[in-house]
This record gives sequence, C-alpha cells and structure tokens, in this order.
Amino acid sequence: MNTVSTHILDATSGAPATGVAVTLSADGTPLASGVTDADGRIGSFGDGPLEPSTYTLTFATGEYFDARGVESFYPEVVVTFRIPDGDRHFHVPLLLSPYAYSTYRGS
Repeated sequence: MNTVSTHILDATSGAPATGVAVTLSADGTPLASGVTDADGRIGSFGDGPLEPSTYTLTFATGEYFDARGVESFYPEVVVTFRIPDGDRHFHVPLLLSPYAYSTYRGS
C-alpha cells in the first residue's frame, strides 16, 4: 500500500513549521488534507492506499508566514511527484524560509 507523509522545517527559526495547511491532490482533484502538528509533520494523507499516479502536495506557506507577521514571497509551494506501482511509503519534506524552499524524497 503506497502512502505519503510530509514534514516542514522553518529554516529561519530552525524549528518545525506548525499549523501549515497541506493538500494532497491528483489530476487537480483534492484527495486529502491536513495541518502540520507540533513537530511540523503530517504522518499520512488519506485512509487508503495511493494508486500509481502523479500527485501534488500544496503547502499554504503564505498563510503560515502571514500568521507570524513575516513577509514572504511564495503564497504556496506546490511539489509534484510520481508514485509508482508497489507497496512503499513516500516522505516529502519541505525546508522553508520566506524567500526560498527546497524539498527532496525522504525516507
């Protein structure tokens, strides 16, 4: 059963980014959403397995920085990735600052 999780680190504070809304979509259709916890994590999206397809995670980064009174450049970060056939877990971390971000396939 393929699954997806994420976590966000606020590079400006060196702390987890708590309270960030994240939506998982496929073909433009939202499938599941969540908000990062105190550790900046969403442990799993949805209740069922994810079929092989191309997915996006949309992170509401502008709202996160606005709530902290921090000016930022990106109102959202959209990460598009592929899930192949199989039974694996995919972790998509986000390293975030007001004017830059990076991501990678985690473990």
